[in-house]
Amino acid sequence: MNEMQEAARRYRRNLQDEIDSATLYRALAEAEHTPELRQVFQRLAAMEEQHARFWEEKLRELGVPVPQPRPSWRTRVLVWVARRFGPAVVLPTVTAREWADQAKYDAQAEAAGAHLPETEHQHARILQLIGRERPSGLPGSALAVLEGRHRAVGGNALRAAVLGANDGLVSNLSLVMGVAGADLAPQTILLTGIAGLLAGSLSMAMGEWLSVQSARELFEHQIRIEREELIAFPEEEREELELIYRAKGVPVDTARQLADRLIREGAPALETLVREELAIDPEELGGSAWEAAIASFLLFSIGAIVPVLPYMAWGGIRAAVASVVLSGLALFLLGAGITVITGRSALRSGLRQVLIGLAAAAITFGVGRLFGVALAG
Repeated sequence: MNEMQEAARRYRRNLQDEIDSATLYRALAEAEHTPELRQVFQRLAAMEEQHARFWEEKLRELGVPVPQPRPSWRTRVLVWVARRFGPAVVLPTVTAREWADQAKYDAQAEAAGAHLPETEHQHARILQLIGRERPSGLPGSALAVLEGRHRAVGGNALRAAVLGANDGLVSNLSLVMGVAGADLAPQTILLTGIAGLLAGSLSMAMGEWLSVQSARELFEHQIRIEREELIAFPEEEREELELIYRAKGVPVDTARQLADRLIREGAPALETLVREELAIDPEELGGSAWEAAIASFLLFSIGAIVPVLPYMAWGGIRAAVASVVLSGLALFLLGAGITVITGRSALRSGLRQVLIGLAAAAITFGVGRLFGVALAG
């Protein structure tokens, strides 16, 4: 590959990255309800679009056709998720990706001449500082969303879904292969697989319910303590409110007036302290424990049913092979699905998932075979 071809390939890759980023930021701006955050996303999108035009011009200078702007499949998935479930679901992924890619232009002379490296580093700092430094102009609830401290499960919803289904698939495939290795009757293998599905799904659901419910009770306890402190020590809480607003860039006199008014009104002071000091959204309190339990049950069941399906129609080696093949395909799809978040190669991630899942199944098959022979002998 000569120098011109290498440059064209690099320009096209840069252009695609900028198109993806601009598309994603535009979608986040459309889905965002907080005006301040919407303006941030719009500004970021405009910058990325400007970068895209820069790389388009570079391609034209080489005499290379400019490809039709089209976001990648990963970006289209993230856009759909943001529009369907809200920006908070994809914000942790966006922040992580921006932080990981901030140095991509540092070694590219053309980009340095146009000050693109500085802009990319600025983008990463914007998203990082919004969550960590609490700059002025952004409410605490919005900052907590960007920081990932609220709706943490939602922020990693895709990962949780993939891992939940993967747990069901790998565990039940291993269980089915273990009893298949013992050369048991097809009906026994089917019954074992269904039992493993139910046991695992119920266990996951109960564990998730306890986890979310415990978090909810902890949040309620923290709010109750904050309410008692507000009643017992109003002056200290007023000073705390004043410091919160001053840290957000509000002038001293204005911060003092806001704190005084909130203390007089009572309920707004408690809500502000809960959101800003404890980073708790009183309207959510960790989400619904029942929704989390049902979601865990369904996700585990979806994965666990895959290796069992062939035994509903066949038996013997035919069912075992079909179970492995079907499970391998499902493992590949799960591994590829998680790359929407990681940004890595879908082929590599999918194959890695297949190898790990089938290795676990092979081990249990071997153990089942040994026990089957020992019991038969």
